[in-house]
Formats: sequence, C-alpha cells, structure tokens
Amino acid sequence: MDLEMVKYLAELGKLEFTDEALAKTAGEMTDIIELMDTIKDIDVEYDALKDNHNVFLNELRKDENASSMPSDKVLQNAVNSGGCFVVPKVVE
Repeated sequence: MDLEMVKYLAELGKLEFTDEALAKTAGEMTDIIELMDTIKDIDVEYDALKDNHNVFLNELRKDENASSMPSDKVLQNAVNSGGCFVVPKVVE
C-alpha cells in the first residue's frame, strides 16, 4: 500500500500521522492485506458429508415426559400477572 493511499485513508478517518508513523502504518497495512490475500488459497467449498462427520445422532438420549413444578409454587415469590412472569423492561 502506497503512502498516498494511507494519507487518504487517514484523512477520511480524521487521523494525523507523523511521516515515520505514516510509513510504518503503510508497511503494516501492506502486511495485513498480504495476509488476507492468503484466504484465496483456502478451499472453502461446503461438503455436508465432511462437515458433519463428528455428529452422532444415534447417541442422543430419549425424550421422556417428566412432571414439572406446579405453577403456583413457581410463581409464589414472583411478581406475576395472569399466571405469567413479569420481567423488568430492558429495551425501550
């Protein structure tokens, strides 16, 4: 990456660099771009057979019905309205 491009990007970002820092930043940005260009060499094609080779669905536990706590007991210490939990509003 040349110095003019780094100066332009710094101007867009409202950043100020000394000449030494500008040269160092240009070198670092060049290294980053070269590193990111290596991604082109990686095979990223999806293969469902290879992707799911560690998933064993036959070893899952069986779903079983179990009794739960009575609603009255669960809600006895909670602020509730009509059998529902009332939680503090977090998003306006």
